[in-house]
Amino acid sequence: MEKKEAITAFVALGHETRLDIFRLLVQAGPKGLPAGQIGERLGLPPATLSFHLNQLKHANLVTFRRESRSLIYSAAYPVMNALLAYMTENCCQGDADGCCSSTC
Repeated sequence: MEKKEAITAFVALGHETRLDIFRLLVQAGPKGLPAGQIGERLGLPPATLSFHLNQLKHANLVTFRRESRSLIYSAAYPVMNALLAYMTENCCQGDADGCCSSTC
């Protein structure tokens, strides 16, 4: 992952509502959730939800597919894993395995 991509992802996740949406989608698994269910579970009006989903899409943190008249959103696990790898790349002076085994 490039530094610019990581910054974009962190900016997107730096907002409480977007972080809540992303966490919900990670918990939902690869099948994802319809936009309406995301809004219902988090108590978000459609316009607000749409704005935040667009920000997460711009950061490549979520994907979506159309099923009939519904948009189903899913966490982009490869991007999430790349972001985690980016963060641990220099952990403990380059010894990410030793760093995370005792402190994570």
